[in-house]
Amino acid sequence: MNYRALVTDIEGTTTRISFVTEVLFPYAAEQLPEFIRQRSEQAEVAMQLKAVRQLMKQPEASLDAIIAQLQAWIAADEKITPLKALQGMIWRLGYQQGHFTGHLYPDAAEQLKAWQAKGVQLFVYSSGSVEAQQLLFRHSDFGDLTPLFSGYFDTRIGGKKEISSYAAILQHLQFPPSQVLFVSDVVAELDAASKLGIATTQLIRDGQAPGTHPVARDFYQIEV
Repeated sequence: MNYRALVTDIEGTTTRISFVTEVLFPYAAEQLPEFIRQRSEQAEVAMQLKAVRQLMKQPEASLDAIIAQLQAWIAADEKITPLKALQGMIWRLGYQQGHFTGHLYPDAAEQLKAWQAKGVQLFVYSSGSVEAQQLLFRHSDFGDLTPLFSGYFDTRIGGKKEISSYAAILQHLQFPPSQVLFVSDVVAELDAASKLGIATTQLIRDGQAPGTHPVARDFYQIEV
């Protein structure tokens, strides 16, 4: 099958899970209090702090209360949009300052380049914010790979286990479901996409239990 578009997950798919859990998340958690206290008046930060207060149902919440709530969400690995946005801002500074580079599996970097060169449109769908996605690929171990991608999707389009999210992605892509391939390591995400007729492949890099979808051990095994 020749697909016109490929939508890829990041964590556990293009990127090792431990990069997020052992590098990005701890860095954001460590930097977050000072980052917020120093930049709470900046427009992009203030907008996210307002969103946090709304979610807390505490419109007058102090910065300390907001920081405590954000740290609790980080500890619980909650997919909260303003948290993801603030993490993205912190990671942007970290990347720019050279504190780390974005981990990519070599097979992912090589095959994404090959598929894009053959005319396949590439998209990312991750629970991390669009900015966080772009930062990882812009500052990757293999240089700036953002020119490869035609678009990015995050939790603003919906949760990754919700069928409606993939319906919205299809509406954006304007391709028939059968011409779109979604690649992820999470069975529940693939289940949601496949219910709309989207083709799927499950990446099994770290011993994940396979579901009912075609499986691949790396990007070289994916038929595009």
